[in-house]
Amino acid sequence: MPSFMCNFADMNELGNIAVLGGGSWATAIAKMLLEKKQGPAYVNERIWWYFRRDDRIEDFRRLGHNPAYLTSVHFDTDRITFESDINKVVEACQTLIFVTPSPYLKGHLKRLHVRLRDKFIVTAIKGIVPDENLILSDYFNQMYNVPEENLAVLGGPSHAEEVALNRLTYLTVGCSDREKAKAFAAMLSSDYVKAKTSDDVIGIEYASVLKNVYAIAAGICHGLKYGDNFQAVLISNAIQEMERFLNTVYPIDRSITESVYTGDLLVTGYSNFSRNRVFGTMIGQGYSVKSAQLEMEMIAEGYFATKCMKDINKHLHVNMPILDAVYNILYERISPTIEIKLLSDAFR
Repeated sequence: MPSFMCNFADMNELGNIAVLGGGSWATAIAKMLLEKKQGPAYVNERIWWYFRRDDRIEDFRRLGHNPAYLTSVHFDTDRITFESDINKVVEACQTLIFVTPSPYLKGHLKRLHVRLRDKFIVTAIKGIVPDENLILSDYFNQMYNVPEENLAVLGGPSHAEEVALNRLTYLTVGCSDREKAKAFAAMLSSDYVKAKTSDDVIGIEYASVLKNVYAIAAGICHGLKYGDNFQAVLISNAIQEMERFLNTVYPIDRSITESVYTGDLLVTGYSNFSRNRVFGTMIGQGYSVKSAQLEMEMIAEGYFATKCMKDINKHLHVNMPILDAVYNILYERISPTIEIKLLSDAFR
């Protein structure tokens, strides 16, 4: 079961640390890593940071902050090794934190020639690899032969925007190797970040995927002007639906009410920082999927996750009416008004 960590574990085993991705959550993670101190010395003297585009790196160095995301967070760029060559990053670092949108992950990895199996892989991508329909830990295990003990997942509840504001944030590091989980959790912990550990890697990953789908559902209902009363019933049913799925795909002794499951769902379903909720709200207001995506200019992971989870559940046959409703709206182009009315009639 998850436990909060108060003491620092041995940091040396994590080696050089790299953040792979240039979005808001990647920026928040880099902020947590670089500002962490132990006594008078920095735990992380520097990090490596992979950006796909050289122009973004140049702008970052010039401005002292990410030019596109969380621009209020300033960095000491002398402590960052920026790199657009993924092979150089992977070769130089022992701990790799992947924070790219799931639809783009395979494109980045196709350019990789350095072996991953000996690295400590932390997935902070709350999505599923399209086509393969695999959560990230399974993908790295099956496609790159990374052993389970070298795979970790970073769960919430957390918004990058609140990390940027130093607001109290709770994280969960899931890994079958508890010592590595403790070491990485300690790296992130601070006066406003509390990180705990868990061995439920699969459950945390699937919960992270599903909460984005349910946040889209919450947004759709908000866009249709359903009130708080119904939103509470929707989220209550989403928690039950998530629990049914997790107990089917990976049945272990877990409490769905823990923050990494229900808490992450709540913050994503209710917060205005949630891009999946915003995307859903636009769909409820009458936007097409394409027009909503173009106007947001950000990736709503739940859109891609909806189809992947629908395909996965074809083999599991879990009762998932909310997932089905979101899929029908996004992919079958059924009217949100009609679909949510049918869903609401099924709720009690």
